[in-house]
Amino acid sequence: MKRYRLDPQKPRKLTPAEARRLDAAPIDYSDIPQLGEAFFAKVAAAWPPAKKQLTIRLDADVLDWLRRQGRGYQTRINRILRVVMESQPPRPASAVSKK
Repeated sequence: MKRYRLDPQKPRKLTPAEARRLDAAPIDYSDIPQLGEAFFAKVAAAWPPAKKQLTIRLDADVLDWLRRQGRGYQTRINRILRVVMESQPPRPASAVSKK
């Protein structure tokens, strides 16, 4: 039995009958939730966020451990901090100091 592997760069052409059948079938959107203003406000934020350069002092053993994990230890530090940040509940606006 010969097996065929689809190439996403060269999609198969539909036959006229297949094209008519697809055009005649309505698309069911009932299982897709409607997107509200909160979604679009979050989507508008630029990703990835801009990076800022800073100097940070880490314990030598922590830095050695991060470097032993392989290349990209600074990116790994950022990811670790992001996970911690996103796991915290949002602070009220009055508790956030502005600098």
